[in-house]
Amino acid sequence: MTPAIQVYGLRRRYGTFDAVRDVSFDVERGELFALLGTNGAGKTSTLELVEGLDRPTAGTVRVLGHDPVRDRAQVRPRTGVMLQEGGFPPDLTPAEALRMWAGTLPARAARPVAETLDLVDLTHRAAVRIRQLSGGERRRLDLAAAVIGRPDLLILDEPTTGLDPQSRHDTWRLLRRLLTDGVTILLSTHYLQEAQELADRVAILHGGRVVATGSVAEVVAGFPARIAFDLPPGLTIDALPDVVGAYSEHDGRVTVHTTGLQEALTTLLGWAAAQDIALNGLDARSASLDEAFLSIAGGTS
Repeated sequence: MTPAIQVYGLRRRYGTFDAVRDVSFDVERGELFALLGTNGAGKTSTLELVEGLDRPTAGTVRVLGHDPVRDRAQVRPRTGVMLQEGGFPPDLTPAEALRMWAGTLPARAARPVAETLDLVDLTHRAAVRIRQLSGGERRRLDLAAAVIGRPDLLILDEPTTGLDPQSRHDTWRLLRRLLTDGVTILLSTHYLQEAQELADRVAILHGGRVVATGSVAEVVAGFPARIAFDLPPGLTIDALPDVVGAYSEHDGRVTVHTTGLQEALTTLLGWAAAQDIALNGLDARSASLDEAFLSIAGGTS
């Protein structure tokens, strides 16, 4: 089956500045694909081209098999979009705003307003003026507008910004439910835990380019794992056994960065057992998405 989104050689230029440079990726139907990157990395510019808000300077975009600009009439009814900021009139209520928005959609496609408000936990705020909603409640209203049309493809730009932890987890549950129903989701987020929890695959953008892509496990596999423990009393780093990796020590805490986590840990534990030494505070873990992201954002990879 043709991927839900196909992006190839994408470039977007503002004057002499290339915000997006030769970006390519596919989003398979029914998966959640996350775009990650620091501010200015090119995430929003890429999303706008996928949404059909502008034509790329170079490259091609296909959404649900169509050009999102030329074939807007075929693409737009099947796509839900949540921008970084919504634009509903502040004097409307959430119920009024959603009824207005639903009126722009094919009647057979729209969810009932009451059902949509319940999905995003805004039923109790249905009759409150939008200007009186909190920032997090406004974000949930924006999400409601994106899902009310029962889209095949959902494009979300920073959907949980401003949400409290409970609301964020509620949103994650809703996105998982939509995925189960076969909806494809393209997500841009600054919350790396969000990507780690939800994404089938991720792409990390840096300087307008995709610098890493794949599953979270595939992306972090290229970064060293870490073993940490308290330096045993009376010993120096020089007394520790040779392992795959390099030792460092700060305030009595030893850290090993290694590409062979199991081998290094086996060596350390065997040495400690033979010497009858306790490795207090032992902590061993694979690289995290946070570490991979920070390494890339810092220009070290």
